[in-house]
Amino acid sequence: MRLRIADLRRVVKGDLRIEFVRQDLTSYGGLELLRRYLRLLDLHRRLRVAFQAYGFRGDYGAPRLVLLIMALLVVGARRLEHLRYFAHDPLVMRLCGLARVPSERTVVNWLKQFTQEALQALITLNSELLYEQIERLALPRLTIDVDGSVVCTGSKVAWAFRGFNPHHRKSLSYYPLLAHLAQTGHILRLRNRPGNVHDSRGAERFLRELIHELRARFGRGLPLEFRMDAAFFQQEIFALLAREGCEYAIKVGFWKWVGLKALVTAQREWQRITPQVSAFETPLALEAWGLTLRVVVYRKRVHHETRKNFQLDLFSPDDGHFEYSAVATNKALSPAALWAFAAGRGAQEKTFAELKGEFAFDVVPTNHYGANSAWQHLSVLTHNLLRSFQLQTLAAPKPRSWKRTYAYALRSMRTLRFLLIARAGRLTRLHGRQVLQLSQNEATQALYEHVEHALAA
Repeated sequence: MRLRIADLRRVVKGDLRIEFVRQDLTSYGGLELLRRYLRLLDLHRRLRVAFQAYGFRGDYGAPRLVLLIMALLVVGARRLEHLRYFAHDPLVMRLCGLARVPSERTVVNWLKQFTQEALQALITLNSELLYEQIERLALPRLTIDVDGSVVCTGSKVAWAFRGFNPHHRKSLSYYPLLAHLAQTGHILRLRNRPGNVHDSRGAERFLRELIHELRARFGRGLPLEFRMDAAFFQQEIFALLAREGCEYAIKVGFWKWVGLKALVTAQREWQRITPQVSAFETPLALEAWGLTLRVVVYRKRVHHETRKNFQLDLFSPDDGHFEYSAVATNKALSPAALWAFAAGRGAQEKTFAELKGEFAFDVVPTNHYGANSAWQHLSVLTHNLLRSFQLQTLAAPKPRSWKRTYAYALRSMRTLRFLLIARAGRLTRLHGRQVLQLSQNEATQALYEHVEHALAA
């Protein structure tokens, strides 16, 4: 039956009157499912135990303030001043266990109480939660990507200096070092650093502590493999990985003292990897270090000159344009498999981008170094918990790949927020019990029921 045009249109005259009244409405219905997951983890008690020895002052309590910052990040807010905009949302208050949301200044003062010892307690709790998730997944190996990331700061922020920042060369910054678990996208370890340090500064100690912690928890039977860029091509890092029995794939820089250019010049036969990529394998003797490494050199044909082109020194212009790269490894992989494995390291950039864009990792809430470091770790904790929440409720395994990236199909936080978290609802009381009522939508109902069944299991 064809409808009349008059049935499709409506006349709108005048403006709606806007009133603000007290009522039990929420904009974030999915927080109830997240609260159930955190209750299963017994997170509130574990936070209380972790911080009880450090004398945090304040009436709200450290566990509730941690949950409040997590709620802030989960709903998509980025700054502490945004607390006032969901101050009366009943599900936010329910998640945090609060009857009144503290002011921005109260939270800042609490963050500034973080000492190195208190920060270590937060790091230990984060690691414990993450290791429990790894045990549940029973991963056959751990592939760990290590890299630094720039966080711009203001001019009056403690321990912020001008350093490596290609997009904002004159800005002061922090330069945190992160260890990323490729199979799940978790952040295994984080260390905040001033912005004027080299990417590898403190990396040997960072890796040593991480390896010893993983060995103590999982034993030497769980293989560890590391992927790093050329900034980590350091003698002490190779010595550490060899001593600990870890596999690695580390990019090699085309520095003069390494001697790679001469090897490329002398090479006449290249093994075809893809229509654009070819490679050859060679032992690389580093006399200064007393090491001989297995190195695979790759060249990729491009249609333009770039900073990675060396053909003006090596070949005639008729040979075309190539970009060169080299990977040092102790893995028993063919050049083709190693090319894919080394390329898989790029997946961590997606995780770093989500940390900064969706979990406010790049926000600097105070001028206090300890408080800003605590904020970074709280951002990582929230990110890791949301990843674990997905792995236990929504994620499905993916086919194995040479790139060794995500082993599960994970939704981005932006997608998860749209599908699950940001659902308007009303709290009502039926038969003496509070009930969260959401608008009728078959897709949302099916998704919520799936998560509820997974949590109940």
